[in-house]
Amino acid sequence: MSGDGAALGARLRGHDLSAAPAALNLLESATAADREQSAALLREISPQALGGEAPGHIIGITGPPGAGKSTLLSALLHAWRQQQQTVAMLAVDPSSRRSGGALLGDRARIEFDAADRGVLIRSTAAGERLGGLAWPTRAAAHALAAAFDVVVIETVGVGQAETEIVDVADTVAVVVHPGSGDALQFLKSGIMEIPDVLVVTKADLGQLAIHTRRDLSAALRSLGSRSTPVLTVSSLAPPQGIEELIAALAEHRADIDLAERRLRARRASALVDYTREYGERGLRTLGGRHAAEALLAEQEPGLDVPALVSTLERIGEAEDEA
Repeated sequence: MSGDGAALGARLRGHDLSAAPAALNLLESATAADREQSAALLREISPQALGGEAPGHIIGITGPPGAGKSTLLSALLHAWRQQQQTVAMLAVDPSSRRSGGALLGDRARIEFDAADRGVLIRSTAAGERLGGLAWPTRAAAHALAAAFDVVVIETVGVGQAETEIVDVADTVAVVVHPGSGDALQFLKSGIMEIPDVLVVTKADLGQLAIHTRRDLSAALRSLGSRSTPVLTVSSLAPPQGIEELIAALAEHRADIDLAERRLRARRASALVDYTREYGERGLRTLGGRHAAEALLAEQEPGLDVPALVSTLERIGEAEDEA
């Protein structure tokens, strides 16, 4: 067994950052015993146990491959640490079909001081779907938010990630490479409806970055969204726009109903987990997706994801017996 889940959860609740690696190892384990310990860990840092939502700011960073996400994260990490904020970063990589592990190792692409105890960087596998968020990533983000000031999830930027990140993060930033034509593609795919902040990288390219920012702003206006900030940044020394981006992320967090967003995220995660385990047949037993969502909406707001899944399981078993 990877560890005592309740004890690890209590340490995270007490802002003991040294408990984070063992907690992540436990959450990533697929054995039945460790899954039970994972549930115990998550109970310790649930809103019910904390007396409210975990204080950390969960930020999703997504965007097409090659947009400069890892370089941007290096600059953001440096700036956050200068502000004395503790930071955990989960870099979601495509999964190896053979081992199930992360392939790319984004941890190696983010510049950080390995001796800095206020920083945790972890590569995590995407799971079965390219671009998707595996259960350990969702659980890890919620657990780390109890101990760290900032928790960042960097996704692969393809497939399901852009939509799934909304169900986990408090604030979502979509990163765009200037001159890539992504604005039109985002409009077609519906991604423009996802970001809370849009970020154009490589501001040092000058007019190309400015034109891309204008295109994205126009695309947002066409969707009736005028409030989403569109920022240009450069991660090259000296960095440009990083402080403004950090301020925009913090402002969004301050403006949202955090409890409502986190509650929606937990219930969405519970439905994903239940469906992964029991499939569409399991959903039909509950009366369909809408009925399952209604059942989740009736549960105590402070429950963690495993407790919500267990509730659906009990209802499903009762329906089967009936």
